[in-house]
Amino acid sequence: MTTRESMPLYRFIVEDLKAKISSGHLKDGDAIPNQIELAKLYETSEITSRRALSELVNEGFVVRVRGKGSFVQLRDPSSFDGAEQTGLKQVVLIHPTASAHVFNQPFYASLISGIHAACEEHGIGFQLLDASDSQAIEENRNRRIGTIVLPSPENASAELNVPAARLQAWKEAGLPVVLALPYAPQLQLPCVTVDELTQGYLATEHLLSLGHERIGILLTGQSHLNIKQSFSLRLQGYKLALSRHGIPFDESLVSVMTAGDEPEEELGFRGAKQLLTLETNKPTAIFAANDYIAFGAIRAGKELGLRMPDELSIVGCDDVIQSRYTSPALTTINPNTELVGKRSVERLIQASDEERLQQLSVKEEIAPKLILRGSTAAWPSL
Repeated sequence: MTTRESMPLYRFIVEDLKAKISSGHLKDGDAIPNQIELAKLYETSEITSRRALSELVNEGFVVRVRGKGSFVQLRDPSSFDGAEQTGLKQVVLIHPTASAHVFNQPFYASLISGIHAACEEHGIGFQLLDASDSQAIEENRNRRIGTIVLPSPENASAELNVPAARLQAWKEAGLPVVLALPYAPQLQLPCVTVDELTQGYLATEHLLSLGHERIGILLTGQSHLNIKQSFSLRLQGYKLALSRHGIPFDESLVSVMTAGDEPEEELGFRGAKQLLTLETNKPTAIFAANDYIAFGAIRAGKELGLRMPDELSIVGCDDVIQSRYTSPALTTINPNTELVGKRSVERLIQASDEERLQQLSVKEEIAPKLILRGSTAAWPSL
């Protein structure tokens, strides 16, 4: 006999509702209580009741109808007016091999959070898969699995962690695939990515709006021409904002620190000191290509005795969790990565409809957000 004590509570709810369906107490097309009603009925949390509903959808006993609710499904879900028809049972995120350090980064954690939230909303399972096991996608092609592919961490936003030939084969076989963050136009696959150029533009535009004209930029790489793609696009956004305000680009305000074994914060510290000790025309503000570089710049400003933000404003990029707790708290750009994850799932659902796949083979860039905190102020300070 199934009891509340013999299994997790969400599973008890699932089995109890399945028993009511099998006995005829709940018939085909009958409405299922929503997650709030289920939580009250079973005296549990909405998190538990939501999971139970998702399990029933995954197992094919329930169909969700947008704007109406959840219903017993003992027939073709297309017969429900407005029912979700994703065609998918599971979404798989293919991540780089040996990438534990990648998922420790807030950027990817936020992406995964967005994917998970969208999968829950649509009643679809979610699983991580190592790139070295990606052939499993072909072996399970009849299980209605959709795939999201991440870039390789060594070449962020540029190189895919699944060979292009394999992705092309998946496309030809009609397997739904969406690229998250990398853009490979030659494959003509749906892609959702962050708008890196706009991140650089927003950061620089914010400093310009505060009256700063001497704005430095901190990057890491080998040279101005040899930096990773995301930093290159942020540099372009920086140049575009200057141009829009009629301010000529000054190469002396660009510091590219050679990336090696040093932490990025240390590179930011050295790069900022290089800019802040110029003999003439020192910058009054700095845009750091990521938050960790910005943390180093804050430390450099303090060491040089500058009052922040009155004598030096700093903007970072990526909105990592530490940025809100620095002194001063860091003004930064949030890339909106969680929305990248959500939109990747939505595009994947659309891509599972082969008739619409071709018209979806375009890049969608998610707009970033400026997060105002205490590290920026008007120049000259009053």
